[in-house]
Amino acid sequence: MLPGMLYIFLPLIVGYLIKVNSDKLLDIINRSTSRLVFVILGLMGLSLAGLDDLTTNLNQILLLASTFFLCIGVANLLALPFLDMLLSTKTEQHKRDVPLSAMLMESVKLVFVVGGGLILGLLLPIPLNWVDPASEGILLILLFLIGIQLRNSGMTLKQIILNKKGLSVAAVIIVTSLGGGLIAAWLLSLPYNYGLAMASGFGWYSLAGILMGDALGPVYGGASFLLELARELVAIVLIPLLISRYPLTAIGYGGATSMDFTLPIIQTTGGVKCVPIAIVSGFILSLLVPILMMFFVAL
Repeated sequence: MLPGMLYIFLPLIVGYLIKVNSDKLLDIINRSTSRLVFVILGLMGLSLAGLDDLTTNLNQILLLASTFFLCIGVANLLALPFLDMLLSTKTEQHKRDVPLSAMLMESVKLVFVVGGGLILGLLLPIPLNWVDPASEGILLILLFLIGIQLRNSGMTLKQIILNKKGLSVAAVIIVTSLGGGLIAAWLLSLPYNYGLAMASGFGWYSLAGILMGDALGPVYGGASFLLELARELVAIVLIPLLISRYPLTAIGYGGATSMDFTLPIIQTTGGVKCVPIAIVSGFILSLLVPILMMFFVAL
């Protein structure tokens, strides 16, 4: 399994070594990444259509996703409030509301892409043996582009190391998520390394679903996608409710998305003082998603 893990890490590492100074080129990379995510998720839907016993497998996907969601979410929310007690954080309420409906639609689009691939695979009498090799090839390109994005995100090592609250939030999320993953694996009688891998998505539903699908098949890929998508949707609702009293809890539950997708909600409901914490914790978690996930799968 080690050569396979290195095979996945290599494009991510190579991409991370590339510094891009052109805003226009970065914009092209960002748009290309988004489009590739849609393509791979569509292929994931086709992979699900190729399963022999689709109904049974869909039930298994829902069972996996719901069990991991509950175990990881409860573990996160039990621990994060203690961090708020230890590290006091001031927030400020902004007047401008975040258009939650627009943000929810972004998630809904990706669900429709997976569902569209599934329906297309069921309706069209086409061979699907090309789907997995195609997904793997596109995944390598996607990881390369993600590496470039992480390198050019604007975060320096000094900024990360000096932000104690951001580091603390990321550490609590990592430890409690992995603990919740072990509990879920025990409840479902799964290999513990599978549980740790499933718990390493930290809310990044597109990449987590793609990586798990490539490593363990469409059932785990679909379950990981739904697990992390549910986490993000709940975060969109919880952040405005919690951030005034429990800012670190709200930021932490957003996981890797606190660096990008849920950052506007954090900024407008918690104020600018919450932004550095969210960016640092989100950056660390985003960087660790492919590293931890592929490491645990390889065990």
